[in-house]
Amino acid sequence: MTAVLSVVFAVCAAVSNALGTVLQRRAALIVPQSVGFRLGLMWDLLRTPVWLFGILGVVFAAVFQALALATGPLAVVQPIFVLELPAALMIAGIVFRRRMPALGWIWVACLVVGLGTALAAAAPGGGSLQPAVGLWVLALTSCGGAMVLLCVAALRRPVGGTRAVCLGLAAAIGYALTAALMKSATDTLDHQGVAAFFGAWQTYGFAAVGVCSLFVLENAMQAGPLVASQPALTLGDALISLSLGVTLYNETVRAGWWLVPEIAGVGLVALGAVGLSRLQILPQEGGEPSRPPTAEPAPTSRPTSPRESASALPASEPDPEPAPPTHG
Repeated sequence: MTAVLSVVFAVCAAVSNALGTVLQRRAALIVPQSVGFRLGLMWDLLRTPVWLFGILGVVFAAVFQALALATGPLAVVQPIFVLELPAALMIAGIVFRRRMPALGWIWVACLVVGLGTALAAAAPGGGSLQPAVGLWVLALTSCGGAMVLLCVAALRRPVGGTRAVCLGLAAAIGYALTAALMKSATDTLDHQGVAAFFGAWQTYGFAAVGVCSLFVLENAMQAGPLVASQPALTLGDALISLSLGVTLYNETVRAGWWLVPEIAGVGLVALGAVGLSRLQILPQEGGEPSRPPTAEPAPTSRPTSPRESASALPASEPDPEPAPPTHG
């Protein structure tokens, strides 16, 4: 029963986070654009109602995620977040008024079947309740260093898909580390009470890393289209969380001949994710023109709006007749 609840909570968290991600992407197209990181971006977003609704979705996702981590292993909970990708694209089809193409449902089926196959074959379980301090130092150092390197690489690229992928992957690492810290903090709350929870460094660690990851994600959404950053975010989060579950919490997965269906499942997930990321289901991602960058004047050879450079449709062509939004 506990394992079932963990899966249910994880699915609810994925859907809630998908809704929050799409609404945040919508808000990122409304506020002034910038070439580099801009702290004022968060202030602009705070004054945007659609962004606040997006954050509400993220808050619900965090609650569901904490409940899932409290009732199940990290290696089970976080890979389920792969479902955030098809959920986000379907919700985006409604928000941006585009119907999911028929081929898209095939990719969704590949992703769902692949995830179920991989998890059923791997059967993650076991593990320790609290990792050793040395393992925490290694995890924090490696994950933090990777995030910094990806952010530096992203800032060296112009606005577009490559930049969005780098920032999306950096956010994925941050969210995976946040989940690992959250699992430790929720275990402390469950076994030692509220006072110990607020006295544990992991509590403040997951809050700090989560805020930094959110800031990186907001910049990823401005750097390029949702179909560029979202696959990196969801797949990266799942794979890195699986690795942290095995290395940090000593969770186990089945090996031997089980590796065959596990690899096949991962392959289907990758196929579905890549297929979904290439779908041209979004229009110019918003009907209103975004305001110009505030950081510095953009060169004439570079578009001033991510909608012009990162849209799945060519900016020079007129927007086709909008299809009716999907329902359900």
